[in-house]
Amino acid sequence: MIDKKIAKLINEQVNKEMYSAYLYLDFANYYEAEGLDGFANWYQVQAKEEMDHALMMRRYLIDNGVRVTFDVIDKPDKALKDAEAPLKAGYEHEQYVTSLINNIYAEAFAIKDFKTMQFLDWFIKEQGEEEKNAEDMIRKFELFGHDAKGLYALNQELAARVYAPSATGPAM
Repeated sequence: MIDKKIAKLINEQVNKEMYSAYLYLDFANYYEAEGLDGFANWYQVQAKEEMDHALMMRRYLIDNGVRVTFDVIDKPDKALKDAEAPLKAGYEHEQYVTSLINNIYAEAFAIKDFKTMQFLDWFIKEQGEEEKNAEDMIRKFELFGHDAKGLYALNQELAARVYAPSATGPAM
């Protein structure tokens, strides 16, 4: 059994990861409506990864005797005024998620919950990758996205992204 405060924080994070999936599906909807199916694909894959994260955390709680509870998933509230807006909102969101996971880790460290710290190590590394990917998307858009041919090429690149469940993450 894990500490009640840690269990509560991880349970909250399960719900926030589900919100992340919902947010990224909203971004995919925006891009579909704009005719940018590659961008939509990228965010659909991202949404699946976020659901994987939620399921990994859910499994960790269950395996440690904690009953998981789900909250209402808030409606995404990001204003998507142009094709760059979801990219910037996605980067900000990943920074926020990183701060949440770091907070859980800090709480686990404070009570010497080494098992949870070890579990969270993968998520900390993953968040570094998530932030880098989001930042790279913005950089590529700034370089190529304002030119029709560049936007087309970038859209094609993003269309090639394929969902692959994590083989290295915590067991689901």
